[in-house]
Amino acid sequence: MRDLKLPQERHPEKAHRPDNSQPRKPRWIRVRAPAGKGYADTKRILRENRLVTVCEEAGCPNVGECWNQGHATMMIMGEICTRGCTFCNVATGRPDALDPFEPGRVAEAVRKLGLNHVVVTSVDRDDLEDGGAEHFAQTIRAIRHRSPGTTIEVLTPDFLRCPPAALETVVAARPDVFNHNLETVPALYPTVRPGARYFHSLRLLQRVKELDPAMFTKSGIMVGLGEDGQAVRQVMDDMRSADVDFLTIGQYLQPTPKHHGIDRFVTPDEFSAYEKAAWGKGFLMVSATPLTRSSYHAGSDFARLRAAREERLGIA
Repeated sequence: MRDLKLPQERHPEKAHRPDNSQPRKPRWIRVRAPAGKGYADTKRILRENRLVTVCEEAGCPNVGECWNQGHATMMIMGEICTRGCTFCNVATGRPDALDPFEPGRVAEAVRKLGLNHVVVTSVDRDDLEDGGAEHFAQTIRAIRHRSPGTTIEVLTPDFLRCPPAALETVVAARPDVFNHNLETVPALYPTVRPGARYFHSLRLLQRVKELDPAMFTKSGIMVGLGEDGQAVRQVMDDMRSADVDFLTIGQYLQPTPKHHGIDRFVTPDEFSAYEKAAWGKGFLMVSATPLTRSSYHAGSDFARLRAAREERLGIA
């Protein structure tokens, strides 16, 4: 374990942030409050297995819709992150030790929920030598054992301070989709993702394809943080240069006044223009709407992604 100086409080990085006013959401961004039997059943299964979800921790606006269908994005390795990204509502501080039984509990929840496709993500764990790569691999193997028919998508951290073997460990566990989000345009990294490096994240995605050319790769960005259209299209080009298959673009929603302010609400017409541009650049799959998130409709999108590859390869 590395001797890193990590913050001791849960939200120390927010204490010095100035308040940013939160503009009223336009009609196209509003959603209904979570409710319904499916939502309640999903919540019960997650609680019984003592699992954390990014749906709750990040305040996803789609939680009601997804949980009503039994879909939840599992967040492993605890609920405290070692990074302090200004867009994210996950707590920052010194995490607890890894729970060796967590992979089994995730697998059991996937089985009980009857998921055909599951997304597994995590907090950043810069305190671990491998960034938690082996824990990801154990979770993938546990799900495969209990639910062999379930396809698995991982949404990983950047493994910035880890040896190359960390990424290789996750890829060797053979998830069906490897997702790592670039989150924003390069110029905004110092204020939005101060602990990350744009070109390192891009290279991570490229390296996945080098290790396993058949593995689907996926990445996403938020808009409304202060970027312009030209920068967004350059990110698309950068992703395609790394052979990324699937692009997601969604509206940034400010979790609290202490987080990065919303520059503007991008209109549905602008999202449609981004989607059209992305298809033109050669992505196999694109999701670009105000409410798009990395794991939103991930199961149905995976089926479409696989069909798109087969069509491109001429497989009947």
